[in-house]
Amino acid sequence: MTETSGRSDGDATATVEGYFRALAANDLRTAGALLDDNVTYQNVGYPTLRGSKRVMRLFAAVQRTRMRFDVTIHRTAADGPSVLHERTDVMIFGPLRVSIWVWGVFEVHDGRITLWRDYFDAFDIAKAIFRAVADVAASALRPAR
Repeated sequence: MTETSGRSDGDATATVEGYFRALAANDLRTAGALLDDNVTYQNVGYPTLRGSKRVMRLFAAVQRTRMRFDVTIHRTAADGPSVLHERTDVMIFGPLRVSIWVWGVFEVHDGRITLWRDYFDAFDIAKAIFRAVADVAASALRPAR
């Protein structure tokens, strides 16, 4: 385990995993507390958000849509303040479950996330939406038990 500024890889990993647990629990207060005031949040290919207030306003707006979020972290690699996650994010809109593969890069300093950069394939998102709609339609056509 690499030590950086008195903090270990495990500390950075725990911070990022705690952040995702808070998002999945719809606990925006805890999630926001794990973001640095000057965090950079980037979904590569889309506009970058800077500042925890802007990021949390986005998640509060999403929360108002009643969308739920879940995540499965498949792999984690860490080196000091840097954490890499391979994960599946699931956005749930009523019966619709859209699952997408994401690779995330995080920087954690003093127990707070200073950089969050996600990489994903837009075509995979389109396919995931199509699959989710098809699943809902197929379940509506199944005979009731």
